[in-house]
Amino acid sequence: MDERSTAWLSVGRAAVPDSIKQAVLSVFPDPIDALKADVSAMGSSRQSTTPRQTLAGFVRHDELRRDIEWLSAPGRSVLGVSDPRFSRLLREIPNPPTVIYCEGELDLLDKPAVAVVGSRSPTPVGCESAMRFAGTMGDHQVTVVSGLALGIDSVAHRGALHTAGSTIAVCATGLDTVYPRCHRNLAREIKESGLILSEFPPGTGVRRHHFPQRNRLISGLSLGTLIVEAGLGSGSLITAGFAADQGREVFALPGSVNSPLSRGPHQLIRDGACLVETPSQILEALSLVKVGQIGNDDQAEKPAGDGGILDFVDFAPTPINKIAQRSGLTIAKISAMLIRVELQGLVKTCAGGYIRLR
Repeated sequence: MDERSTAWLSVGRAAVPDSIKQAVLSVFPDPIDALKADVSAMGSSRQSTTPRQTLAGFVRHDELRRDIEWLSAPGRSVLGVSDPRFSRLLREIPNPPTVIYCEGELDLLDKPAVAVVGSRSPTPVGCESAMRFAGTMGDHQVTVVSGLALGIDSVAHRGALHTAGSTIAVCATGLDTVYPRCHRNLAREIKESGLILSEFPPGTGVRRHHFPQRNRLISGLSLGTLIVEAGLGSGSLITAGFAADQGREVFALPGSVNSPLSRGPHQLIRDGACLVETPSQILEALSLVKVGQIGNDDQAEKPAGDGGILDFVDFAPTPINKIAQRSGLTIAKISAMLIRVELQGLVKTCAGGYIRLR
């Protein structure tokens, strides 16, 4: 651990508003110098007679010791907003974090990234879509950013892991806490091949108001944000709002008009978000892949050898007797065809029958 890293930890623990910290850092970009700067007049238009106070004088040393202990483990880093390694995209947002705590591959902060977020209680179709979009973008060396939450977030992380782009998880707690707890193994896997980060120092637990605050970092790290499934008023729409405010692209995946989880994406589309049906449309919109590659990807995504049975299966649970009514085929013939397309990953069995995935 070097002196500059310790200085960034001290800046993070200084008990003054971030606006003051960033005002100091705009004059003294080196955190070692910033800690010595006089902040007594910062945040006020008056040249007061207040005694000289340095940023270092506001540091909570008991908390700083815990941060130093956390940072001493391999693979952990702390970056400040004026650090050359800090994400350029994140630095550009209206209210960037002063300090971020990281564990994993810092190089991912310089790679092109797309956020994939959505419902904590997605449908099987939503999960398959998130997995497919994340995996395809990762295969094109695009990093997938999400929030380590239940549902679409975790599926997106898993879809991107072990691809050329990998994944970044943005947390709403300190990095010594994994929330939800069931994602401890997922967080460990992301640390090994991706990056996990937070603007909250170690020791920060679960606080409701930190989640929307976290969401601005998810969009801020990304060239664009994809909403897969979301109800009206969900946290995913907050992330989309941040993306729009930050001047980033917002993409929405349409769904069944009968599904409450389609209402969020459909509202975004009405508000001007880009409707997408394939990962290639996102890659093309963000100029992240050559046109020739896009054509090949789209061709690969089209079902082949389905015998026409997919025309009779909905993107919502479809009973086999309804498929028989629509197609005029026997149950035996339909069953054989469905087994074949299920092995191809084109449909999935569920409690109500079959769901079309592509």
